Amino acid sequence: MARALINVPPRAKKGDIIEIRTLISHPMETGYRAGFNGSLIPRDIIRSFVCLYNDIEVFRAEFSPAVAANPFISFHTMATESGKLTFRWTGDKDFDVTETQEIVVE
Repeated sequence: MARALINVPPRAKKGDIIEIRTLISHPMETGYRAGFNGSLIPRDIIRSFVCLYNDIEVFRAEFSPAVAANPFISFHTMATESGKLTFRWTGDKDFDVTETQEIVVE
């Protein structure tokens, strides 16, 4: 299972713009590199990332083989209410990682 690091402020004032940062460990193999025996290494990438804020999508990214290993994502959203942020990465070879973080909005 991939290790995900997520940075969400634990508290924010209503209406504040908050920065969310994520980093997930993944080799992101393009499918274009040759292995030691000369044959191509099969493609294995994260294809998409989605962030939901209380079940409402606030950010989405689609990836291609050009994305570096261990992709880092940083984005902003508005703190509207206390609740749960859900982060989901999906990719090749049945890669599917979901993490959650809580935020308190005052």
